[in-house]
Amino acid sequence: MNQAAPTPLERILPAAVLRWEGVLVCLAAWCLFLLVPLSNGELGLGWDALNHHIYLGWTAEQHRFDRDFLGAGYQSFQAPYLNWPVYRMAVGGWSGSAASMVLASLHVVVVWPVWMLARLCVPGTTVFDAALRALAVALAFLSSLVLSAFGSTMNDVLGAAPMVWAVALAMEPVARGADLTAPKARRYVLGSGLAAGLAVAVKLSNGPLAILMPALWVLCARGWVARWIAVLVGSLGAVVGFAVGYGHWGWLLWRFYGNPLHPFYDHWFAPLRAWTGWGG
Repeated sequence: MNQAAPTPLERILPAAVLRWEGVLVCLAAWCLFLLVPLSNGELGLGWDALNHHIYLGWTAEQHRFDRDFLGAGYQSFQAPYLNWPVYRMAVGGWSGSAASMVLASLHVVVVWPVWMLARLCVPGTTVFDAALRALAVALAFLSSLVLSAFGSTMNDVLGAAPMVWAVALAMEPVARGADLTAPKARRYVLGSGLAAGLAVAVKLSNGPLAILMPALWVLCARGWVARWIAVLVGSLGAVVGFAVGYGHWGWLLWRFYGNPLHPFYDHWFAPLRAWTGWGG
């Protein structure tokens, strides 16, 4: 019997297309992200833009703890660096369209890890498989909350991006399976830990998610000893990522308030202040 010819959706994609698929998806997503601000013709301000988006960007460039009292409420003590681009473009006189296009472009950083997770769930090489991956990436960005970020000052997507990278990198050894040696798998775990630590640094509310990351890291190794090593590597990476991302801001808060997490958990740092003779 003659074998039926494959349908267009069943055809195998060329190796070059599969190699560059992630890049093509990112470029397509970038173009679609730009359509939102271009269609609006302006930059929409989030409800709390002036309250702390602009103020925190100002604080990122020049801290104001010794000048203002709760200038943006307790948001004044949130790590401010994700808000710096908005502030810099605002004081630089950028047009709303140009500023919104820059902010929309920054969100492309989260597309690649979403595609990595889609590739894990749909690993095939046919046209149908690639289409499913593209649709999965599209669905990830079609919620009203995410779409509203592309034409406004909201940075919720950017705040979540390191955590999405942490999950994607943690799952990469699972996706590659036997094709990945143990040392290379630990590199992915280390990268996942660094991203998780950075996620907590830019937004402390990512902390509860970061605590759950060891549940993914244990999947990257076989045997209890190797799993414990993976958790250790990932945890150390998370500590380093948090220290790098939060270190300067934490030092500023310590310098002015004697608490690098001010105003949270102040009683935890009271003994340390007493031991170091911190005088405020």
